[in-house]
Amino acid sequence: MDQERIYRKEIQGQALHPESMMMSYGYDPHLSEGAIKCPIFQTSTFVFHSAEEGKSFFEVAHGLREKGPSEVLGLIYSRFNNPDMEILEDRLKLWDEADESAVFASGMAAINTAFMSLLKPGDYIFHSEPLYGGTEYLIQHILPKFGIHSIGFPSRTGGAEAEKILLESGHKDDVAMIYLETPANPTNFLVDIELCSKLAQKYSTDKRKILLAVDNTFLGPVWQQPMRFGADVVIYSATKYIGGHSDVIAGVCSGKAEPMKAIRSMRSFTGNMIGPWTGWLLLRSLETLKIRMTAQMKTARYIADFLANHPQVEKVYYPGLLSEDDPQFSIYRKQCLSPGAMISFDVVGGEKGAFKFLNSLKLAHLAVSLGGTETLVEHPAAMTHSDIPPAERVKMGISDSMIRLSVGLEHADDLIADLKQALAAM
Repeated sequence: MDQERIYRKEIQGQALHPESMMMSYGYDPHLSEGAIKCPIFQTSTFVFHSAEEGKSFFEVAHGLREKGPSEVLGLIYSRFNNPDMEILEDRLKLWDEADESAVFASGMAAINTAFMSLLKPGDYIFHSEPLYGGTEYLIQHILPKFGIHSIGFPSRTGGAEAEKILLESGHKDDVAMIYLETPANPTNFLVDIELCSKLAQKYSTDKRKILLAVDNTFLGPVWQQPMRFGADVVIYSATKYIGGHSDVIAGVCSGKAEPMKAIRSMRSFTGNMIGPWTGWLLLRSLETLKIRMTAQMKTARYIADFLANHPQVEKVYYPGLLSEDDPQFSIYRKQCLSPGAMISFDVVGGEKGAFKFLNSLKLAHLAVSLGGTETLVEHPAAMTHSDIPPAERVKMGISDSMIRLSVGLEHADDLIADLKQALAAM
């Protein structure tokens, strides 16, 4: 099969959509006995045709020389590359229109590798708050041991206010990365990616380029593409929507060529890549990604409307309910293609009321994680964000009354019936 067919992006001048390319892009069935689906390459190492070929492959893998214009990195060893991993990365970069993608053993492995490859001692991260609890812990408690520090700003802060916080910190000349999570976990607060990109450009110098990295797990890659608004690196917990079946742990970094080169090199020598089985499962999941996320989003809109009108619910945090006079509305309309399927809401009665609600559910599952085919609910203050000091949680908008709901593929009427009876039990 010719390379043009394997990597086809258009037919007679019409650009193909990512969901179409998820079925075949980057894979030649004739190299695998005609198998329509990519096999699982359960091997640690690959045989070279010659010593000269092995030398050539390692020169590229170890950065001893640059690849030629039409040269591809040959298969060496599954820590460097594996067909399941390579085809998956080829397809993942299509969604974000990225130069390169790299997949990891977990979302936290992707985040940590991005930090450790792109930052050095003395650097500062300027980041939105709140962040996922694991990311928050990494930034606050682990990176400082390596001389990397941080400055936080509230997610709902506008560009001028964020810049003021940066200037008042006294470390504007030390910032090497702006790191965003939008929508924020678990509040669904939005951060203006384009404004943060302009902020990064404003304070970059010839000697120090400030990179913009975005955790796009809640909406992406289907409903938000941060690189269109200036992001250099986009990060996912592929455990969530990309995997979509609550049966894999994985992470992704996609982005521009230069930062991705550093990230991929770090992965090669820290060894935190995925295995072939995980790669194969994610290839399977990519084929249904858009249809799953579309169905989940449609159900979430019905549920958000139901919750917004229930007397036992004090407030609903969902982009689809933003009013036009809310400053967040313009951000939503600019950078989001849909409100997604993550809903957070405050119930009456604080933690006691929230726990009573959670313990009364019959269809939705009380479990952390998100983006799976089943509906999941959790209590952020007591679970995913419990390692954040209580006073900080309150400042971030995470109350003891908050519930986080990840809408699955169940029928909307059944989920609403379950939520209704659990709210009544309070």
